[in-house]
Amino acid sequence: MNELIMGLISSYSEFFNLATFLEVVSNPVNWTIIGTLVVLEGLLSADNALVLAIMVKHLPAKQQKRALFYGILGAYAFRFIAIGAGTFLIKIWWIKGLGALYLLWMAFQFFLLKKDEEARDSSQSNLTADKPPMGFWRTVLAVEIMDIAFSIDSVLAAFGVSEQVWVLYLGGILGVLMMRGVAQIFLTLIERYPELETTAYVLIALIGAKMMGSTFDYHVSNLLFFGTLITIFLSTFVIHHFRVKNKA
Repeated sequence: MNELIMGLISSYSEFFNLATFLEVVSNPVNWTIIGTLVVLEGLLSADNALVLAIMVKHLPAKQQKRALFYGILGAYAFRFIAIGAGTFLIKIWWIKGLGALYLLWMAFQFFLLKKDEEARDSSQSNLTADKPPMGFWRTVLAVEIMDIAFSIDSVLAAFGVSEQVWVLYLGGILGVLMMRGVAQIFLTLIERYPELETTAYVLIALIGAKMMGSTFDYHVSNLLFFGTLITIFLSTFVIHHFRVKNKA
Protein backbone atom coordinates (compact mmCIF):
# COMPACT_ATOMS: atom_id res chain seq x y z
CA MET A 1 0.00 0.00 0.00
CA ASN A 2 2.84 2.39 0.88
CA GLU A 3 4.48 1.63 -2.48
CA LEU A 4 1.21 2.45 -4.27
CA ILE A 5 0.79 5.76 -2.41
CA MET A 6 4.41 6.77 -3.01
CA GLY A 7 4.11 5.85 -6.67
CA LEU A 8 0.98 7.97 -7.09
CA ILE A 9 2.59 10.91 -5.28
CA SER A 10 5.62 10.62 -7.57
CA SER A 11 3.38 10.60 -10.67
CA TYR A 12 1.34 13.63 -9.61
CA SER A 13 4.46 15.54 -8.56
CA GLU A 14 5.51 15.63 -12.24
CA PHE A 15 2.58 17.96 -12.90
CA PHE A 16 4.23 20.53 -10.64
CA ASN A 17 7.81 20.02 -11.81
CA LEU A 18 8.78 23.03 -13.94
CA ALA A 19 11.92 21.32 -15.25
CA THR A 20 9.87 18.36 -16.54
CA PHE A 21 7.37 20.70 -18.21
CA LEU A 22 10.10 22.77 -19.92
CA GLU A 23 11.87 19.60 -21.07
CA VAL A 24 8.65 18.35 -22.66
CA VAL A 25 7.69 21.58 -24.46
CA SER A 26 11.23 22.20 -25.72
CA ASN A 27 11.50 18.78 -27.40
CA PRO A 28 10.16 18.74 -31.01
CA VAL A 29 9.63 14.96 -30.81
CA ASN A 30 7.18 15.46 -27.96
CA TRP A 31 5.16 17.92 -30.06
CA THR A 32 4.89 15.23 -32.75
CA ILE A 33 3.39 12.91 -30.12
CA ILE A 34 1.11 15.68 -28.81
CA GLY A 35 -0.04 16.43 -32.35
CA THR A 36 -0.83 12.74 -32.88
CA LEU A 37 -2.91 12.70 -29.69
CA VAL A 38 -4.79 15.85 -30.74
CA VAL A 39 -5.66 14.44 -34.18
CA LEU A 40 -6.69 11.10 -32.64
CA GLU A 41 -8.90 12.92 -30.12
CA GLY A 42 -10.48 14.89 -32.96
CA LEU A 43 -11.24 11.79 -35.03
CA LEU A 44 -12.68 9.90 -32.07
CA SER A 45 -14.58 12.80 -30.52
CA ALA A 46 -15.95 14.97 -33.33
CA ASP A 47 -19.40 13.41 -33.11
CA ASN A 48 -19.22 13.56 -29.30
CA ALA A 49 -19.05 17.36 -29.45
CA LEU A 50 -22.24 17.31 -31.49
CA VAL A 51 -23.91 15.14 -28.82
CA LEU A 52 -22.91 17.65 -26.11
CA ALA A 53 -24.24 20.54 -28.19
CA ILE A 54 -27.59 18.77 -28.49
CA MET A 55 -27.62 18.10 -24.73
CA VAL A 56 -27.43 21.85 -23.90
CA LYS A 57 -29.59 23.04 -26.78
CA HIS A 58 -32.68 23.55 -24.55
CA LEU A 59 -30.83 26.10 -22.36
CA PRO A 60 -30.64 29.86 -23.08
CA ALA A 61 -27.58 30.85 -25.17
CA LYS A 62 -25.56 32.19 -22.20
CA GLN A 63 -26.25 29.09 -20.13
CA GLN A 64 -25.30 26.84 -23.04
CA LYS A 65 -21.80 28.34 -23.09
CA ARG A 66 -21.51 28.10 -19.29
CA ALA A 67 -22.62 24.45 -19.26
CA LEU A 68 -20.09 23.52 -21.95
CA PHE A 69 -17.38 25.53 -20.13
CA TYR A 70 -18.05 23.62 -16.90
CA GLY A 71 -17.89 20.44 -18.96
CA ILE A 72 -14.42 21.40 -20.19
CA LEU A 73 -13.27 22.01 -16.60
CA GLY A 74 -14.60 18.59 -15.64
CA ALA A 75 -12.81 16.98 -18.60
CA TYR A 76 -9.53 18.64 -17.56
CA ALA A 77 -9.98 17.53 -13.94
CA PHE A 78 -10.71 13.96 -15.06
CA ARG A 79 -7.60 13.92 -17.24
CA PHE A 80 -5.49 15.24 -14.35
CA ILE A 81 -6.73 12.38 -12.14
CA ALA A 82 -6.61 9.68 -14.82
CA ILE A 83 -3.19 10.61 -16.24
CA GLY A 84 -1.57 11.10 -12.83
CA ALA A 85 -2.77 7.71 -11.60
CA GLY A 86 -2.37 6.05 -14.99
CA THR A 87 1.29 6.90 -15.49
CA PHE A 88 2.03 4.88 -12.36
CA LEU A 89 -0.52 2.09 -12.86
CA ILE A 90 0.36 1.57 -16.55
CA LYS A 91 3.80 0.40 -15.42
CA ILE A 92 2.16 -2.67 -13.85
CA TRP A 93 2.35 -5.23 -16.65
CA TRP A 94 -1.09 -6.79 -16.24
CA ILE A 95 -2.83 -3.40 -16.11
CA LYS A 96 -1.02 -2.41 -19.30
CA GLY A 97 -2.08 -5.74 -20.81
CA LEU A 98 -5.72 -5.10 -19.92
CA GLY A 99 -5.50 -1.62 -21.41
CA ALA A 100 -4.05 -3.06 -24.62
CA LEU A 101 -6.81 -5.68 -24.79
CA TYR A 102 -9.44 -2.97 -24.36
CA LEU A 103 -8.01 -0.94 -27.26
CA LEU A 104 -7.86 -4.04 -29.46
CA TRP A 105 -11.45 -4.83 -28.44
CA MET A 106 -12.52 -1.32 -29.47
CA ALA A 107 -11.08 -1.88 -32.95
CA PHE A 108 -12.49 -5.43 -33.15
CA GLN A 109 -15.92 -4.17 -32.13
CA PHE A 110 -15.85 -1.44 -34.77
CA PHE A 111 -14.87 -3.74 -37.63
CA LEU A 112 -16.80 -6.90 -36.76
CA LEU A 113 -19.52 -6.16 -34.22
CA LYS A 114 -20.80 -2.73 -35.24
CA LYS A 115 -24.57 -2.49 -34.79
CA ASP A 116 -27.04 -0.66 -36.95
CA GLU A 117 -26.53 2.94 -35.80
CA GLU A 118 -29.66 4.24 -37.46
CA ALA A 119 -31.85 1.80 -35.52
CA ARG A 120 -30.06 2.66 -32.27
CA ASP A 121 -30.37 6.41 -32.83
CA SER A 122 -34.04 6.03 -33.69
CA SER A 123 -34.63 4.01 -30.52
CA GLN A 124 -32.83 6.58 -28.37
CA SER A 125 -34.75 9.47 -29.90
CA ASN A 126 -38.05 7.70 -29.17
CA LEU A 127 -37.03 7.20 -25.54
CA THR A 128 -36.02 10.82 -25.01
CA ALA A 129 -38.57 12.64 -27.14
CA ASP A 130 -41.15 12.96 -24.36
CA LYS A 131 -38.73 13.86 -21.54
CA PRO A 132 -39.02 17.41 -20.18
CA PRO A 133 -35.86 19.56 -20.54
CA MET A 134 -33.45 19.42 -17.59
CA GLY A 135 -32.54 22.44 -15.47
CA PHE A 136 -29.14 24.12 -15.74
CA TRP A 137 -27.25 22.20 -13.04
CA ARG A 138 -28.73 18.84 -14.05
CA THR A 139 -27.60 19.59 -17.60
CA VAL A 140 -24.11 20.48 -16.34
CA LEU A 141 -23.98 17.18 -14.43
CA ALA A 142 -25.10 15.26 -17.53
CA VAL A 143 -22.44 17.04 -19.63
CA GLU A 144 -19.76 16.23 -17.02
CA ILE A 145 -20.71 12.54 -16.98
CA MET A 146 -20.76 12.43 -20.78
CA ASP A 147 -17.38 14.20 -20.96
CA ILE A 148 -15.84 11.62 -18.63
CA ALA A 149 -17.35 8.75 -20.63
CA PHE A 150 -15.97 10.23 -23.86
CA SER A 151 -12.56 10.80 -22.24
CA ILE A 152 -11.93 7.22 -21.10
CA ASP A 153 -11.21 5.82 -24.58
CA SER A 154 -9.06 8.84 -25.52
CA VAL A 155 -7.00 8.71 -22.31
CA LEU A 156 -6.44 4.96 -22.62
CA ALA A 157 -5.39 5.30 -26.27
CA ALA A 158 -3.00 8.09 -25.24
CA PHE A 159 -1.19 5.73 -22.84
CA GLY A 160 -0.47 3.47 -25.81
CA VAL A 161 1.38 6.38 -27.45
CA SER A 162 3.34 7.84 -24.52
CA GLU A 163 3.76 7.59 -20.75
CA GLN A 164 5.03 11.14 -20.13
CA VAL A 165 2.64 13.07 -17.88
CA TRP A 166 2.88 16.45 -19.58
CA VAL A 167 2.84 14.99 -23.10
CA LEU A 168 -0.37 13.14 -22.27
CA TYR A 169 -1.96 16.10 -20.50
CA LEU A 170 -1.11 18.64 -23.20
CA GLY A 171 -2.40 16.26 -25.86
CA GLY A 172 -5.56 15.79 -23.79
CA ILE A 173 -6.36 19.43 -23.03
CA LEU A 174 -5.59 20.56 -26.60
CA GLY A 175 -7.72 17.69 -27.85
CA VAL A 176 -10.65 18.75 -25.65
CA LEU A 177 -10.32 22.36 -26.83
CA MET A 178 -10.25 21.19 -30.40
CA MET A 179 -13.25 18.93 -29.84
CA ARG A 180 -15.24 21.98 -28.72
CA GLY A 181 -13.76 24.56 -31.07
CA VAL A 182 -13.30 22.82 -34.40
CA ALA A 183 -15.53 19.77 -34.06
CA GLN A 184 -17.54 20.93 -37.07
CA ILE A 185 -14.37 20.88 -39.18
CA PHE A 186 -13.69 17.27 -38.23
CA LEU A 187 -17.34 16.35 -38.80
CA THR A 188 -17.15 17.92 -42.27
CA LEU A 189 -13.82 16.18 -42.92
CA ILE A 190 -15.21 12.79 -41.87
CA GLU A 191 -18.33 13.40 -43.97
CA ARG A 192 -16.19 14.21 -46.99
CA TYR A 193 -13.69 11.42 -46.30
CA PRO A 194 -15.73 8.68 -44.56
CA GLU A 195 -12.69 6.39 -44.62
CA LEU A 196 -11.23 8.52 -41.80
CA GLU A 197 -13.51 6.80 -39.28
CA THR A 198 -12.04 3.45 -40.28
CA THR A 199 -8.55 4.96 -40.15
CA ALA A 200 -9.12 6.07 -36.55
CA TYR A 201 -9.79 2.49 -35.48
CA VAL A 202 -6.88 1.13 -37.50
CA LEU A 203 -4.70 3.54 -35.51
CA ILE A 204 -6.37 2.38 -32.28
CA ALA A 205 -5.57 -1.24 -33.19
CA LEU A 206 -1.92 -0.34 -33.88
CA ILE A 207 -1.67 1.57 -30.59
CA GLY A 208 -3.20 -1.41 -28.76
CA ALA A 209 -0.74 -3.77 -30.46
CA LYS A 210 2.17 -1.50 -29.49
CA MET A 211 0.97 -1.40 -25.88
CA MET A 212 0.57 -5.18 -25.81
CA GLY A 213 4.05 -5.62 -27.27
CA SER A 214 5.57 -3.38 -24.59
CA THR A 215 3.84 -5.54 -21.96
CA PHE A 216 6.15 -8.36 -23.12
CA ASP A 217 9.18 -6.02 -23.38
CA TYR A 218 8.91 -5.73 -27.17
CA HIS A 219 9.40 -2.07 -28.04
CA VAL A 220 9.01 -0.31 -31.38
CA SER A 221 11.08 2.78 -32.14
CA ASN A 222 9.20 6.09 -32.12
CA LEU A 223 10.39 6.83 -35.67
CA LEU A 224 8.92 3.60 -37.05
CA PHE A 225 5.72 3.83 -34.99
CA PHE A 226 4.83 7.45 -35.74
CA GLY A 227 6.00 7.09 -39.33
CA THR A 228 3.52 4.22 -39.72
CA LEU A 229 0.69 6.23 -38.11
CA ILE A 230 1.32 9.24 -40.36
CA THR A 231 1.57 7.03 -43.47
CA ILE A 232 -1.74 5.33 -42.68
CA PHE A 233 -3.44 8.66 -41.97
CA LEU A 234 -2.25 10.24 -45.24
CA SER A 235 -3.01 7.09 -47.25
CA THR A 236 -6.67 7.52 -46.28
CA PHE A 237 -6.94 10.49 -48.64
CA VAL A 238 -5.20 8.55 -51.45
CA ILE A 239 -7.60 5.61 -51.00
CA HIS A 240 -10.58 7.99 -51.05
CA HIS A 241 -9.29 9.61 -54.25
CA PHE A 242 -9.00 6.23 -56.03
CA ARG A 243 -12.45 5.14 -54.83
CA VAL A 244 -14.04 8.30 -56.18
CA LYS A 245 -12.10 7.94 -59.43
CA ASN A 246 -13.23 4.32 -59.87
CA LYS A 247 -16.89 5.28 -59.28
CA ALA A 248 -16.72 8.06 -61.85
